[in-house]
Amino acid sequence: MTDDPSTRSATEADVPQRSSDPADVARRLEAILLIVDEPQSLVALAAAVAAPVPTVRHAVQTLVADYDGETGGPRRGFELREVGGGWRLYVREEYDDVVSEFVNSQAPSRLSQAALETLAVIAYKQPVTRSQVASIRAVNVDSVVRTLVGRGLITELFTDPETGAINYGTTDALLVNLGINSLDELPHIAPLLDDGSAGFETEVLR
Repeated sequence: MTDDPSTRSATEADVPQRSSDPADVARRLEAILLIVDEPQSLVALAAAVAAPVPTVRHAVQTLVADYDGETGGPRRGFELREVGGGWRLYVREEYDDVVSEFVNSQAPSRLSQAALETLAVIAYKQPVTRSQVASIRAVNVDSVVRTLVGRGLITELFTDPETGAINYGTTDALLVNLGINSLDELPHIAPLLDDGSAGFETEVLR
């Protein structure tokens, strides 16, 4: 029976038709990968670009080879890496110092109130994911977390193998800036907060 366009639901009619051309799928993947902060599984990427998983898998492999300079082009300063069962763009390790210097030169000398609050949550709750911090603060913390990573005050500890979520913790640089030897010397959180203390499972994380 011939499909009559007039019988399609409004929802079906509104769904944009995506090209299945491999090159176009790869470009759509790049657009998604540029904005994600957490590793994305092949299934999630396939849903995002409206393409079959095998096509997305091939496109990912093509992008990896392209960024690594294996297709005749230059080796990029970033790479597409699989972490915890998901894919995400990362700066190549040999350029970490360059990026850190740039971020530090662009950042103000003093942290904003939002950055200080986010840093406090991470210090007391670590290891903690970005979504968990956002839940405690009730605001989006993506840009603040990136700033703190760039300032060298927090770092990526590990990636949850099931969810792909990155867990963050503080660095020795924070201890130096606070003038303490360990997190055990942080003040108890309860006396400092009028509310919200229920969001912390322990007063000071050992």
